[in-house]
Amino acid sequence: HLIERVALDIALDPEATRVRARLKVRPNPAAQSPMPARTLVLDGEGLALEAIKLSGRRLGSEAYELTSQALIIHDIPDRAFTLEITSVCNPSANKALSGLYRSRGIYCTQCEAQGFRRLSYFLDRPDVLAVYETRIEAHRDEAPILLSNGNRLARGRLAGGRHFALWHDPHPKPSYLFALVGGDLAVVRDRFVTMSGRRVRLEIYVEPGKEDRCAWAMECLKRAMRWDEEKFGREYDLDTFMIVAVSDFNMGAMENKGLNIFNDKLILASPETATDETYAAIESVIAHEYFHNWTGNRITCRDWFQLCLKEGLTVFRDQEFSADVRSGVVQRIDDVRRLKAHQFPEDAGPLAHPVRPEKYIEINNFYTATVYQKGAELCRMIRTIVGDEGFRKGMDLYFERHDGEATTVEAFIACFEDATGCDLAQFMQWYRQAGTPELVARFTYDPKARAAMLDVEQVLLPTPGQARKRPLHIPLALGLVGPDGRDLPLKLAGGERVADGVLHLTRRRQSFRFVDVPARPVPSLLRGFSAPVNLTIDLSDGELLFLMGHDSDLYNRWQAAETLALRLASRITAAIRAGKQARPGLAYARTLGELLADEALEPAYRARLLTLPSEAEIARHIGRDVDPGAIHRARRRLMALVARALYHPLVAAYEAAATPGPYSPDAASAGRRALGAAVLQLLAATGRKAEVARVARHYARARSMTERTAALGLLVDIKGPERERALTDFYRRFKDDHIVIDKWFAFQAISALPETLETVAALTRHELFSIRNPNKVRALVGAFAMSNPLQFHRPDGAGYAFVAERVLEIDRFNPQLAARLLSAFKSWKVLEPVRQRLARQQLRRIARRKTLSRDVYDIVTRMLA
Repeated sequence: HLIERVALDIALDPEATRVRARLKVRPNPAAQSPMPARTLVLDGEGLALEAIKLSGRRLGSEAYELTSQALIIHDIPDRAFTLEITSVCNPSANKALSGLYRSRGIYCTQCEAQGFRRLSYFLDRPDVLAVYETRIEAHRDEAPILLSNGNRLARGRLAGGRHFALWHDPHPKPSYLFALVGGDLAVVRDRFVTMSGRRVRLEIYVEPGKEDRCAWAMECLKRAMRWDEEKFGREYDLDTFMIVAVSDFNMGAMENKGLNIFNDKLILASPETATDETYAAIESVIAHEYFHNWTGNRITCRDWFQLCLKEGLTVFRDQEFSADVRSGVVQRIDDVRRLKAHQFPEDAGPLAHPVRPEKYIEINNFYTATVYQKGAELCRMIRTIVGDEGFRKGMDLYFERHDGEATTVEAFIACFEDATGCDLAQFMQWYRQAGTPELVARFTYDPKARAAMLDVEQVLLPTPGQARKRPLHIPLALGLVGPDGRDLPLKLAGGERVADGVLHLTRRRQSFRFVDVPARPVPSLLRGFSAPVNLTIDLSDGELLFLMGHDSDLYNRWQAAETLALRLASRITAAIRAGKQARPGLAYARTLGELLADEALEPAYRARLLTLPSEAEIARHIGRDVDPGAIHRARRRLMALVARALYHPLVAAYEAAATPGPYSPDAASAGRRALGAAVLQLLAATGRKAEVARVARHYARARSMTERTAALGLLVDIKGPERERALTDFYRRFKDDHIVIDKWFAFQAISALPETLETVAALTRHELFSIRNPNKVRALVGAFAMSNPLQFHRPDGAGYAFVAERVLEIDRFNPQLAARLLSAFKSWKVLEPVRQRLARQQLRRIARRKTLSRDVYDIVTRMLA
């Protein structure tokens, strides 16, 4: 069955919200059953059923069955009919924050993926598209603001101090995009004129008193709306676009049609309370949720297996937006770093799954880096394959052909094939196969023949449930850098030139012969990270240094520096474990110094060059038998080596990086601050008293949250009075700001000091910490588990035991949050044997709990498989 129209009448009450739903239901003509179904099964959880009417006739208890997860109605007509259902839910008792809940006095909904069934009995599937009319009523003093999707048709006063608002959304949508908000909220208003001249009201709702921290969010929204018109021809389609910021939210934000609901940390910003990274995140997430209006809302998923259809595509779009409004190369570096930090380990471990999964126990567990980040990379590869013009044609056809539909990945791919004539059948394997491919490349040069040969093999390792893999269509962007540092022409044997500098790999093994190559070049492969793969090629340290200094592709210059740093850190790690001395990387440090001095490179880019790979990245490079303690010491040693070798240039760069005048979150100013912070981190790594004092002065003189946290993040690793003074000062300044105080929790959680676990455990009892608030859990327990490998992977296993206990505790009331916290164990199988054993013990301990939620059960059983 399908539901065409929904009329909701919702009377808000903290403990007994009554929902009357009038549904126009009809048989689904595409249903597989040969006979009309006479039974209707509606999803429902945590509801108290009061009454049912079928086409105006009240049903007795014999006409239906009620279970903990469904309402089953018998003997329904074989034609269209109306169904009226009255049920009651308890928003205050809803600590899972899914469905309708009440937090800090605000009524709020979160219906993706399957939360609407906690509001009313319904066909809670993404392919059930209906037009909604929603009437909300509440006591005026408790909830003076009443919001829902679409355009407001009416509002008025009722008896007993109550009032109502009536909303209508003319665009058919699935239930997961329904939204409702009620509470005492302040509003910041603006307007936007679309490309066709329509005036759209823009409204951002926040807690009273925080209106002055919404200006940046409003600017970002208007930029995103204009960009989507210019880049994709997409115009907004309602009279009003609303954002509501709430403090208790399982996600970052939600794209509900016309009424986006945000975690308030991704809306509220001021120089005193938000860092440059927060400003950039607000810009990116606002764009992401707004872009969903077309890629997710107007065109949605036929089923949850197609989740990447909306999420991967929209992540790609928000990344392109950020690249346009900031720095293209810096954005690409940051995107790839996130991909490698989160998605590559997922692909390499027990939680590996295809971008479009083939099965799931709990859909909440597939809001993963693979679906989002790797899904975005697939869209980027499509653009590389069909070209910029072809990609725009394919997207235009997608919007034209599927507007108002719930569709599939196949339909999306067909649009590019039909628009360009390109065959993408083999490319579809990317959506079906899990795992990160490895490209093993061998490059040789024949000076007599003036020819170079590139041999490439696709290595596709088994992943859970997929023992054998088919070769993929992989676009490999490349260049050949000559001895003078300039790119040589790419000419294949037979006179063929390489179009746009991209080779197309379609077989397990392929060879390419380049001719008219006057001198031995250094190959620059996978430029711009043209495919989400691991690249293995036997380049010497000297060749990597050459690419660092000369590659015309700035992404690959950074990648060469990153690869060499990973090599050096791995060698130092091995030496530490063997009790030996590793050779210093002085040539690497000298080349970094040359890049630091090159003012033709933007400051943000130089900051990325100076930021050495994280401990997690080094662990991923080592790959197996990982010792987090040795990695931590090796990284610190490499940082100190670079700092000592470049001490005076670094001091000069630090002093020059100060941003004059008042704070501005623009990309150029943020880039200068990022360079200063990267330099400060290296100087602090020397451990000299003078540098500790410099960091303390940086904190004391900070004019913005960016500068303050750059210093605090370093001081928390240094035992001494400077650390305690800074933490005490930060707490005193910001203890009344529930968003900023999360930084205070997080910095203590990521400290490298040996007593960190005991500190974190004590902070779980702090008066400002709440185990029921997702932001607080992510800031303290999540930061410890996912951003502090040294202390989470303590050799005594205490870090594992602490996180496992929190997972079990949180699973009792918020399974979604518990499952995401559990993912901190995702790479446990690559650890050295002692830590492996200790991690396995805690995973088995979790698995033995008989009352596990589906969310946690799904994750832990896959981890132990």
